[in-house]
Amino acid sequence: MKTDSIFYRIFQSIPSTFFELINQPPQLASAYQFSSVEVKQLAFRIDGVFLPNTPDLPIYFAEVQFQPDKKLYSRLFAEIFNYLDKTELTNNWRGVVIFPNRSVDNGNTERYTEIFNSQRVTRVYLNELSSIEASSIGIQTVKLIVEPESTATTKAIEIVNNARQQIPDVATIREIIQLIETILIYKLPRLSQEEIGKMFGLNELKQTRFYQDVFAEGKQEGRQEGRQEGREEGRQEGKLETIPQLLALGLSIEQIAQALGLDEQIVRQAAQTKS
Repeated sequence: MKTDSIFYRIFQSIPSTFFELINQPPQLASAYQFSSVEVKQLAFRIDGVFLPNTPDLPIYFAEVQFQPDKKLYSRLFAEIFNYLDKTELTNNWRGVVIFPNRSVDNGNTERYTEIFNSQRVTRVYLNELSSIEASSIGIQTVKLIVEPESTATTKAIEIVNNARQQIPDVATIREIIQLIETILIYKLPRLSQEEIGKMFGLNELKQTRFYQDVFAEGKQEGRQEGRQEGREEGRQEGKLETIPQLLALGLSIEQIAQALGLDEQIVRQAAQTKS
């Protein structure tokens, strides 16, 4: 299962899930932007990073590891320290590594004893998440990744039903349904998406008025986006014009991209064109 991409989709859609996993208040998510960061001089990308909007909060580096890897921690800390060296941010930092269970956590730790003793790094074992009481939709979705196949059917439908009752935002519910389908497809790679839909009752779910309303709204949004495309292009051009000034103020490509809501590659290309 491509668990890292699934986790990052969960963190993007329901960022409070990450903070619940590390026993922090879910409301803390409002102070962070989840993204990936690139250290271009070293040609590597850190895929899971929570960047705070205030200097007194730490940067969180998230790593999802579902295969044993002796060099996990040497690679992870090398990426973190190189990023800290290159970034202009002065925030403190924390690392979070997510495993399916303790047996996968076999990375060499002897040389990093002081880091672990400092409690900078939190290790999360998904099969032990039952200790988290009153699980949110995000935590329930995370648990589905390690749910036994025999009970995944019931659990998937339960999550969707809970989402219907607890989440007012239609776009978020739509993303949760798509995430659940993706998880089930990865859990049963021998079966087609249609077969999984039948097995887990998702075909029946799609026939419900609720599901059709959710995805009908998504299609309507798509048509509206098409009409707004011309206006959006004008807005983006205006954003691109501000890039030289922001660079002159000392902001990094990453910070500009986050501030303007643009892809880092677009900002980088614009910076090169206008330099």
